[in-house]
Amino acid sequence: MEQNNMEQNNRRNFLKKGALFGTTLITTSTFGIAGCTNSSNNVNANPGNPPKPQKSNTRTLGTGKHGISVSALGLGCMGMSYHRSFIPDKKAMIDLLRKSPELGLNFYDTAEAYGPLINEELLGEAVAPFRQDIIIATKFGFKNGKPAAGLDSSPTRIRTVVEHALKSLKTDYIDLLYQHRVDPNVPIEDVAGTVKDLIAEGKVKHFGMSEASVDNIRKAHAVQPLTALQSEYSLFTRQPEQDVIKLCEELGIGFVPYSPLSRGMITGYLNERSKYDPKNDNRTTLPRYQPENVIANWKLIDLLKEFGDHRGLTVAQVALAWLLAQKPFIVPIPGTTKWAHLQENLSAADYAFSHEELSNLTLQLNQITINGDRLAGYSAEQTHK
Repeated sequence: MEQNNMEQNNRRNFLKKGALFGTTLITTSTFGIAGCTNSSNNVNANPGNPPKPQKSNTRTLGTGKHGISVSALGLGCMGMSYHRSFIPDKKAMIDLLRKSPELGLNFYDTAEAYGPLINEELLGEAVAPFRQDIIIATKFGFKNGKPAAGLDSSPTRIRTVVEHALKSLKTDYIDLLYQHRVDPNVPIEDVAGTVKDLIAEGKVKHFGMSEASVDNIRKAHAVQPLTALQSEYSLFTRQPEQDVIKLCEELGIGFVPYSPLSRGMITGYLNERSKYDPKNDNRTTLPRYQPENVIANWKLIDLLKEFGDHRGLTVAQVALAWLLAQKPFIVPIPGTTKWAHLQENLSAADYAFSHEELSNLTLQLNQITINGDRLAGYSAEQTHK
């Protein structure tokens, strides 16, 4: 596709310029990206060298003693070892992770299920030199850490997962522990109570849930206040706007969108000819990634490209900046295995929409209908419970 090749060339040309100009995309706006502040980050990815102060846009997940300060965007680490067709060289991923604080990043997301287990081990090894300076989120919720095997959030299983995670992550505490998926066989009050006990023991600092319903969020929050809810949210998947984001605002819970670029589709980097390894990629089974739906949904990519071309932004940056502009407590965690893409993603936090820009773009986005369900099979069955 000639248009897709042009998009990829524009994306790469922007990154070359971005390497020279750094984070200079900040614009003046009374609307802007609310809730972001500048702070110094003294994380040093290379032990033995002096810390390098860095400026970073920051946000807060949760409130009061249940709140944590994180970079405006985090890093989803799953694809570094799991579910994205190829598995990158381990050393390359460790190098990327150790260098990442230079960009102001301090929020890293992993899970027992990613691998299973090996993603936690990779992250733990990489961030050991500066572990005290960052926020690590991991998750429990599946039998033997395998989503296809079914759900298990029994108190005993939660404790087993936490002990293994502490060992894999080479740490003595977990900053943010999510229930990966709600287990209908275990009362949510028991789950929240178990995490509350782990917090009292110092093994966990904060509690979160993922893909949970309004009812279960309320029940869990009453036992142990949540710091964050993680759910899929992107310009392809806007259902959370209807209920859970409103609830997060009401209860003072942070919202963490996973797959904010829809597993790479909202970048122009993939197209209807993209191939995925069925042995290590769930996109082969997801309706939205089938060729006919990719073609039908490309009008969203065209819209974002048109907006970005006039402002020196890539498609991915426009999509991420739009998410950030929705609420000050939203912290997307796009995943990547490439340093250039990490720079690109994090730079999205530097762009502030004018009120008119955001209103006009949102109006156009609202007129686009997305084709294809976001999930299928057991993945669909396990969400929003």
